[in-house]
Amino acid sequence: MDALNPEKRMIPSAKAGAAAIGLFLVGLAGLGCAAALQFRQESSGGYFLHSYLVNFCFFTSLSLGALLFVTLQHIARAGWSVTVRRVAELLADNLAVMFPLLAPLVFTVLAGNGILYPWAVSESGAADHVLHQKQAYLNPAFFVARGVGYFVVWCLTARYLLWLSVRQDRTGDPKLTLSMERLSAPALILLVVTLTLASCDWLMSLWPHWWSTIFGVYFLAGAAVGALALLILLVVLLEWAGPLAGEVTIEHYHDLGKLLLASVAFWGYIAFSQYLLIWYANIPEETAWYHPRHSGPWAWVSMGLLVGHLVLPLFALLSRWPKRNRLSLAFWAAWLLVMHWIDIYWLVMPAYDPQQPRFGLSFVFCLLGMGAVYMAGFLWRCRNRSLVPLQDPRRHEALAFHND
Repeated sequence: MDALNPEKRMIPSAKAGAAAIGLFLVGLAGLGCAAALQFRQESSGGYFLHSYLVNFCFFTSLSLGALLFVTLQHIARAGWSVTVRRVAELLADNLAVMFPLLAPLVFTVLAGNGILYPWAVSESGAADHVLHQKQAYLNPAFFVARGVGYFVVWCLTARYLLWLSVRQDRTGDPKLTLSMERLSAPALILLVVTLTLASCDWLMSLWPHWWSTIFGVYFLAGAAVGALALLILLVVLLEWAGPLAGEVTIEHYHDLGKLLLASVAFWGYIAFSQYLLIWYANIPEETAWYHPRHSGPWAWVSMGLLVGHLVLPLFALLSRWPKRNRLSLAFWAAWLLVMHWIDIYWLVMPAYDPQQPRFGLSFVFCLLGMGAVYMAGFLWRCRNRSLVPLQDPRRHEALAFHND
């Protein structure tokens, strides 16, 4: 039985380790090239910092969405998702990879460089009444302390849930399932609160004069879409490669597709709610954030998000067949992963250039470099670990799962 032969559900350790090291070196080289190219052209490095923030928030959101998925499955005591949950646990644990990548943002803020965050300049509070009122929260020391605190909470939660799950593989103790369920409820509350604050710190404070009370929910909805899209792609790949063969069926893809569809609809609902309230109130301090996104070339990006992130996938995934076909579901998962990246780009880059979108060679290097580091971290975590919770008491339920 597979429970007695966990090697069948593993990526060979030597291959995973070698691939992880190779990707990590490629990733560091990519990030180095991105920084070198941009600082050579622009001494302030503003374009690099904004492109770095886009990709940092994108990959961090994927792991946060995976952690959200894991905690929700435990809280719901879901049986169907057991065989795909370990992949999500490993993605969530990848937050430990993103933690050190917070450093460039930390150094920029502590140096008092306002090219990324205007409030980081010490004189800004005295010259700007709004920034002066927000100075107790938007100041370099507190910003750094919060950022470190967020990652400590996320990393400890993800690591402990993964540790309990892997320990159950060795011991078969069903009580560990109860421990994970009990931990997940408070963990979910902490995750939602810290994720909301992090989105305000890293993204909303790019425009310190602007605010939205549901911006954190918007970011959470996008993270859920991105994480589910990546999870589907990895499950399809791992099933094809062998570790998940026989563990994942069309029924699992069907439910993952339904969750992806629900997340897309929720993202659209929150995006529309935020826009409608600001448009209706028509307050200059609030509409100023949407103005550059409604004019010039940025208007095309906004329309592209509306169609590509909401309308097309909503109708494409609405019927039963696309969710029960691996190739179709993988296509839309890849599509939505790209759309989620464009969404983060749309949130960040108008702060650098409100006139037009910019996507240069250094941006490409930054995206590929951080993506390589992120996947290196995932592969490193796959070493010596079964990609299925083999001793989970609900595994038999997942294997026999069938949609009515």
